[in-house]
Amino acid sequence: MGILSKGWRGARAAFRILRSEGWLALGISILQYLQYLRGSRQGSLTLGKRHFTPPVELRDIIAADFVAHPYDRTQMNPRHTKTASWVMSPPGNGGGHQNIFRFIDFLIDDGWTIHVYMYSVHHMLTVERAKANVASYSRPERINFHQWNGTVVDSDVVFATGWETAYPVFNVKTDGAKFYFVQDFEPKFYPTGSTSLLAENTYRFGFHGITAGGWLKHKLEAEYGMECDAFEFGVDSALYRFGNPRPRKEVFFYARPVTERRAFEVGVLALKLFHEARPDYVINLAGWDVAPWEVPFPYVNHKSLKIEQLPALYDKCAVALVLSLTNMSLLPMDLLSAGVIPVVNDGPNNRMVSDNPYIHYVVPTVQALADEMVRLVDRKDLPEYAAEASRSVETQTWAESGEKFVSVIDRVTAPDA
Repeated sequence: MGILSKGWRGARAAFRILRSEGWLALGISILQYLQYLRGSRQGSLTLGKRHFTPPVELRDIIAADFVAHPYDRTQMNPRHTKTASWVMSPPGNGGGHQNIFRFIDFLIDDGWTIHVYMYSVHHMLTVERAKANVASYSRPERINFHQWNGTVVDSDVVFATGWETAYPVFNVKTDGAKFYFVQDFEPKFYPTGSTSLLAENTYRFGFHGITAGGWLKHKLEAEYGMECDAFEFGVDSALYRFGNPRPRKEVFFYARPVTERRAFEVGVLALKLFHEARPDYVINLAGWDVAPWEVPFPYVNHKSLKIEQLPALYDKCAVALVLSLTNMSLLPMDLLSAGVIPVVNDGPNNRMVSDNPYIHYVVPTVQALADEMVRLVDRKDLPEYAAEASRSVETQTWAESGEKFVSVIDRVTAPDA
């Protein structure tokens, strides 16, 4: 059956195609399935040929011959004009783009001129729409936005962001240093195959990596020989504070059913057990509209919230379930600042990012996750424990990470680097 098959399976298949391949691929799949139905009624199959549609131009993949023509960082020309170019997918409201622009802002505050180039195969966005999206978390009037055309202005540094942008950055002609801003291990976003291999190859391009946390730095250096620096996760303490010292009777789950690495189904099963044990607790789901999914307990569907809406929700919650099977989410640090105790799946991908003792790392079975949530909400001293958790991240500011980020660029691009 195709993506229009009935119920759960069809919706999940459509979301998987949309997430991994984009709107164009989803539209092609729908058209192919309609052709299948038409052919079945006519007693013949009239499906068209399938096309490989990764989120990278095929010509960029072919041109990026990093084996025969490797990138040589020693040939860069450190001019110190303080101009940086960033190549990225069209910016939306997701956490990945918000974090990229957080570090762009650090460069601007340090006197850099920034050019953003939007690269996309499947999802085009106008410059005006991009600026409107960015305005909710940065100041787009300080940034020069462009559609990608294969070139960049004269730059000291050129940044790749998501793996699909590493190909055009590898191919672009520039005297500046090429960096790779890595926020997750993106080959894991796909089933093992051609697309995951293409994503993995970008770590062999020879760019200098700046990674979100220590796990990615360790992995990329150990497995791919990629030279990296890591920044620590910070907290926006002006936004997330411990404002409710009273006992809290709600819990939170970061629910992203369309993002496999967030282990939505495991979380739902754990929360089912939690609800059976503590039915008086309100369960809040946020991150995606989960209405099309069967959820076997009462819950509040917050769908996708804006950043400014999160503090009020966190303020009501005692415990949060945050699952990530690749790099650690940014949420646990913000939750701690708000006095919410995160329950997180145990593993080096999370522990190597933060060893904060108030993050409760748990073997990721549904029973163990539920048991830990029950144990936490039953603590008689939970309000005091929450206040301690909030104080534990008071000094972990993004400003410190920004200073390190700028210093890494200065060091790598120095004349004697």
